[in-house]
Amino acid sequence: MSALAWTAGLSLAVWLWLLLGQGLFWRTDVRLPPRREPDVWPSVGVVVPARDEASVLPESLPSLLAQDYPGHAEVFLVDDGSSDGTGVLARELSRRHGGLPLTVSSPGEPPAGWTGKLWAVRHGIGLARARGPEFLLLTDADIAHGPDSLRELVAAARTGGFDLVSQMARLRVESAWERLVVPAFVYFFAQLYPFRRVRVRGSRTAAAAGGCVLLRTETAGRAGIPDTIRHAVIDDVALARAVKSGGGHIWLGLAERVDSVRPYPRLHDLWRMVSRSAYAQLRHNPLLLAGTVTGLAVVYLVPPVAFVAGLVAGSTAAAVAGGLAWLLMTATYVPMLRYYGQPLPLAPLLPFTALLYLFMTVDSAVQHYRGRGAAWKGRTYARPAPEQR
Repeated sequence: MSALAWTAGLSLAVWLWLLLGQGLFWRTDVRLPPRREPDVWPSVGVVVPARDEASVLPESLPSLLAQDYPGHAEVFLVDDGSSDGTGVLARELSRRHGGLPLTVSSPGEPPAGWTGKLWAVRHGIGLARARGPEFLLLTDADIAHGPDSLRELVAAARTGGFDLVSQMARLRVESAWERLVVPAFVYFFAQLYPFRRVRVRGSRTAAAAGGCVLLRTETAGRAGIPDTIRHAVIDDVALARAVKSGGGHIWLGLAERVDSVRPYPRLHDLWRMVSRSAYAQLRHNPLLLAGTVTGLAVVYLVPPVAFVAGLVAGSTAAAVAGGLAWLLMTATYVPMLRYYGQPLPLAPLLPFTALLYLFMTVDSAVQHYRGRGAAWKGRTYARPAPEQR
């Protein structure tokens, strides 16, 4: 057998393992668990960090203010040094739409060792905790919630005894590039952090989706959130790890009533979204980068290459192994495309999307070593901040 056939066989073996041994990551039926409404609804503080979000706030903030929640809830929007009038617009939207009480405040620039978002979250949590809520809802400024979103999250947390309940918001898929890249983004995330394993007590898999995280206030205090993760660029995963390592019970799944309204119409926009944190995900480790690039190539690129090359060169073994691996890859991607309402012919194009992600990951490392690091909205986090003692 040729080297290509052996490599294709390895890829096929990996896909068989991913299909059966990676927590059924490819299934999209992990939604809010069974829940019942409590007799007494707990109070909730909703914390919204916002930096230059005037373009999306008219779609997202009114959905929070209009929550049909039987208990007491307040919204705390933290204007993180915006230059586009985010805070002023938030107050105007509150006056126009009414609904839940809204407090708009600003913490000033973050000190050394803090990311801007987590500094804003810290400020918002401080304001919310002064009201003594049982739960905190941490949600991004580009996230729109259905009118019953909060009550469903709280009911799920109360019924299941969860310390953290997080839903991965349904991202926008309107442009051609969004259709090609966005479902794959969620698919890859689920492959790294299988949702079914996240909720298992004692498992090492911990993750959350930062756009929608319901967290017990007591748990946040016990885990030192957000101070213990103040330098984290991928703050949602860091938060979930902090909660789970402290004995907390967490749940993560796909959203039904939570949607991102942020557009990513161009490839450049999606590229920046992924590359700004991809190397941080690899802990800024060159060896992990090399392993990731190799893994992406073997798992996603070898199957179509082996299939085509095998047919051209008359290598039956390479063509069969590559074709079967490509078929498994395509089949596991179909449920995510259905969840996003996208045409199924996009499924065989997953290797091309994976190639884009490979380039984005390498670019993330290049930007890191050029000192640009995780650049976002005028701030750059070149390297993890050192621990303060």
